[in-house]
Amino acid sequence: MLQKTLRYYFILCRHPLSKHTFKSNKTGVVMDANDDSGALKKPEGKYKAMAICFILGIGSLVSWNSMLTIGDYYYILFPKYHPARVLTLVYQPFAIGTMIVLAYHESKINTRMRNLAGFTLFFFSTFLVLVVDLGTSGKGGIGPYIGICVLAACFGIADAQVEGGMVGDLCFMCPEFIQSYLAGLAASGALISILRMLTKVAFEKSNSGLRKGAILFLAISTFIELVCIILYAICFAKLAIVKYYRSKAALEGSKTVAADLAAAGIQTKTNDQVGYDDKQKERLSNRQLFIENFDYAVDLFLIYVVTLSIFPGFLYENTGTHQLGTWYPVFLITMYNVVDLISRYIPLVPWLKLESRRGLLIAVFSRFLLIPAFYFTAKYADQGWMILLTSFLGLTNGYLTVCVLTVAPRGYKGPEQNALGNLLVLCILCGIFAGAVLDWLWIIGNGTF
Repeated sequence: MLQKTLRYYFILCRHPLSKHTFKSNKTGVVMDANDDSGALKKPEGKYKAMAICFILGIGSLVSWNSMLTIGDYYYILFPKYHPARVLTLVYQPFAIGTMIVLAYHESKINTRMRNLAGFTLFFFSTFLVLVVDLGTSGKGGIGPYIGICVLAACFGIADAQVEGGMVGDLCFMCPEFIQSYLAGLAASGALISILRMLTKVAFEKSNSGLRKGAILFLAISTFIELVCIILYAICFAKLAIVKYYRSKAALEGSKTVAADLAAAGIQTKTNDQVGYDDKQKERLSNRQLFIENFDYAVDLFLIYVVTLSIFPGFLYENTGTHQLGTWYPVFLITMYNVVDLISRYIPLVPWLKLESRRGLLIAVFSRFLLIPAFYFTAKYADQGWMILLTSFLGLTNGYLTVCVLTVAPRGYKGPEQNALGNLLVLCILCGIFAGAVLDWLWIIGNGTF
């Protein structure tokens, strides 16, 4: 039985000088033998898990980033409807509403079904964006626009299911898994932006070039979502190191991992069946976790308030006309996404990782200086300075996000780390929504609503 097996394992862990080897073939959880120092090793498969986390991170945002990145195409179809701003504003209430419900009931939700449902919804919604465009032959109008807004709402629901579920799940595993997943989130934007530039070059001189490019990488995004469904459903749960961490979380009282363990061939038992001590399953409430980590919650909220008050609406509508012409906003979006991706690997270098709670707060509040910096750069400076400033926006966004989410879960039990991960994702989504609302302030006096 899982609980008894792991109990004996953790007893062994308390005696690092023991030379015993401990394995359990029946449960599928392999605890490696002690090394020469007497310390027990974790099962293998760390780098495979990191690679899968990276791909799942791409799938968690690739659909939404596809819709944002073809903003130049949507501005031609719907020139009066501010698509970059409206779609973000539609997306966020559904993401936040769903996330609030899921975070409140987190301890009772089947994480496996939650994540699979999210990736499946991403797959069908992305496919339907493609269908809407093909069905209307790329024509504008209020009807297709409403359809795209409905699908943006579906993306919001899927995002809350997947992002909260994955971050919560990875919070009780090693920090490198969270970092890889977060890097995947950024890579989705970088990938779509680079594809957008390539398709813009390939189809620039052809009729309906923007539309052909949009159709191409919407199809690619649909395929990526299908790959994520397969990877999560079949591959990820069966990795030895993933089973190790989920089994440990189950021992500490987590019920959310039961379906994933069952998919890996590990059956959990109830307390009554094994005579397990209920005290080991006691955990802090969501309220206590939020209070203890209030500064981290504020960090993530404000990071995305600043970012989304500038990206992408300001970059599309408020940067003026420059030598790059229609390439200018596309290039700015690409630079942001690429630097955001690179910055998420910086914390892997220990001496470059910011772990001080006070230091993180100071860095986060300092980012508010970017708002007047963007205003004066757009008004007085040339495009080189704007590209540099956009790159810095991406650099600080990715770096600080990884620092907070890899440091915050330390010191908690598995169920608490899962709950904290969901709460912090909720703070991110609230920050994105607040930033998207504030983004509208840029067009006051510069256009009509």
